[in-house]
Amino acid sequence: MSVSPNDPDSTRTVGVTGDDLRARAHRDQMHVRLLGVAGGFCLIFAVVAIKLSIATVIHPMAPEKRQIAPQVPEIPKIDPKGSLAGDFSLPQVHRASIVDRNGQTLALSLPVAQVYANPQELIDPKDVAHKLKSILKDLDEQETADRLSRPKQFVYIARNISPQQELAINNLGIPGIYFEPGERRHYPLGRMAAQIMGTVDIDDHGVAGIEKYFDKRLLSDRRPLHLSLDIRVQSAVREEVANAMQTFQAIGACGIVMDVRTGEIIAMVSLPDFDANNFAHATNDERFNRAVTGLYEPGSTFKLQTTAMGLETGTIHIWDRFSSVPLHIGRFTIRDMKSDHFSPWLTLPEVMAYSSNPAAAHIALDVGGKKQSEWLRSMGFFSPVPVELPEAARPLVPHQWGIATVMTVGFGHGVAEPPLAIVRGTAATVNGGILVTPTLLDKEDPANATASAPGISPQFASGIQNAALEQSVEDDTPSSAADAPVTPAGPRILSEKVSSLLRRLLRLDVTHGTGRTAESPGYFVGGKTGTAEKIGPHGGYLKHVNISAFTGIFPMNSPHYAVYVMLDSPKPTPQTHGWTTAGWNAAPTVSKIVSRIGPMLQIFPDTEHAEQIDAQMALPLHPAVPRGVRPLGPGNDPGDPRKAEAEHKAEKEALKRAMAERKKATAEVMDE
Repeated sequence: MSVSPNDPDSTRTVGVTGDDLRARAHRDQMHVRLLGVAGGFCLIFAVVAIKLSIATVIHPMAPEKRQIAPQVPEIPKIDPKGSLAGDFSLPQVHRASIVDRNGQTLALSLPVAQVYANPQELIDPKDVAHKLKSILKDLDEQETADRLSRPKQFVYIARNISPQQELAINNLGIPGIYFEPGERRHYPLGRMAAQIMGTVDIDDHGVAGIEKYFDKRLLSDRRPLHLSLDIRVQSAVREEVANAMQTFQAIGACGIVMDVRTGEIIAMVSLPDFDANNFAHATNDERFNRAVTGLYEPGSTFKLQTTAMGLETGTIHIWDRFSSVPLHIGRFTIRDMKSDHFSPWLTLPEVMAYSSNPAAAHIALDVGGKKQSEWLRSMGFFSPVPVELPEAARPLVPHQWGIATVMTVGFGHGVAEPPLAIVRGTAATVNGGILVTPTLLDKEDPANATASAPGISPQFASGIQNAALEQSVEDDTPSSAADAPVTPAGPRILSEKVSSLLRRLLRLDVTHGTGRTAESPGYFVGGKTGTAEKIGPHGGYLKHVNISAFTGIFPMNSPHYAVYVMLDSPKPTPQTHGWTTAGWNAAPTVSKIVSRIGPMLQIFPDTEHAEQIDAQMALPLHPAVPRGVRPLGPGNDPGDPRKAEAEHKAEKEALKRAMAERKKATAEVMDE
């Protein structure tokens, strides 16, 4: 059918075709644009989704510190090999942690919060107190409501709340309740080394022990403070000392393990003790550190010093003999507890092995009071032990050094020393003659050798640096120790020759003397027993109430560690046959300790070469006298107290005559 140009329908069709096509083309263009924009957004969202998946699922990123609330700790790092042990610290705490020599944490600060309120901003104090009680179970609701009702702008509600409690209180949405960050000191091992650790006050400042001594260091340096303690050894010593204390019903006890070459204290136990997390409720007796604060008469352990003094000054020799007959001083008598096996004259090895009091008094008189006091002063017995504990006590020593003092001090009476001082003195006699400085710091940690570190004196830092030099130490017997020998740092007190002889004397006391029960097979223990009568609260000695102690060294053929045990007022048992002396209680405790801690310290029993080592260390009880030498003994006894007393009286008479003549001369001058 043909369409005429003049047909109106044809005009309508042509019009639709032109305008509609243009409109349709415009719409199609808009659709394309919209699809392009939509596709662009889809692409952007896809990229963002992929990025989010990578950042949150595939490779999640740790949040920045500013994005984390103050009480949220850092995300822990994976440490399968334990390489981060001992270096644990939280970013929101300020006080550094304390660890032992192996990185075991002994003290650390945990994040806590203090919650307080502004009562002026509270709507209903009673309702607030009721809601807080649901979270803080120990809160006194009525008292808190009363305090929040007062016209104040600041009221503490609770201290040291946990992060979980802080979050729960914050979720209550109470206006006027605020938080401030804080930290609380925590001691994960509780009673272990409690007296050494001490504690901190409410303001996080140390008030006792290591916490007080190194207070500035712990607050200024976030690196952990490494102590010389080995908590494994500490635990073993504590267990054995506690068993002995219970077995012999002692009222107190202490145990010490110290490296005789470096002065590092590996263990220090004082019983009874307390939970370091509950310092405020501990009794004075539990807080009392018997190792450094307690002052006790050393008893026969001091005979080692008397012998060392006599040998070093050349006053006595190994072959000399000394009277064991009881000595009378006024109304007092110096005698031995049991002397039926004694000869009236004992050689020096017998004096040490049998622990004769009169013989030790004779040696002291041979040396003389002046040299004796000078010797003890040079050994540090007149001053507090220089250890990093503020509780270190000053010893009690006589003000006047008369004949009675010389004799009684010679066998460990008349002076009162802390156990650590005895350990230090024993170490000097066996380590080649060097007086080391006891320390609770790990000398292998470079951070502890910094002289500028707060709380560390330059003198102590110098000692640490000197002790780092490792050299060979000459010895007369083979060594069974695993680690390389080191040269002790400190002043020389004894010659190598005298120190070597003293080692053999101490070994003799365990093989043939009063310390037999201290023997530990393969460890070649040496040492000296010491039993002193305890002084009563009103003065005077208490009969049958003793301080029993044993100071030991192992291995004696190459001295590494000193082990000391003291029991305060032990009771007799059927096994001790009524005795309370150190050979029956303290010495066997040392034997048990040595057997347990030896492997921990990488020192293992050497039973294969036992006969050879013992033969090389053997010392006869009756040494031969060299030809042409007149030994001390019968007919040649300069230490006879009667002779000394006569000389003392003669000196006093001469002084009186001199004073009288001077007074007479002065009077004559005045008359003229």
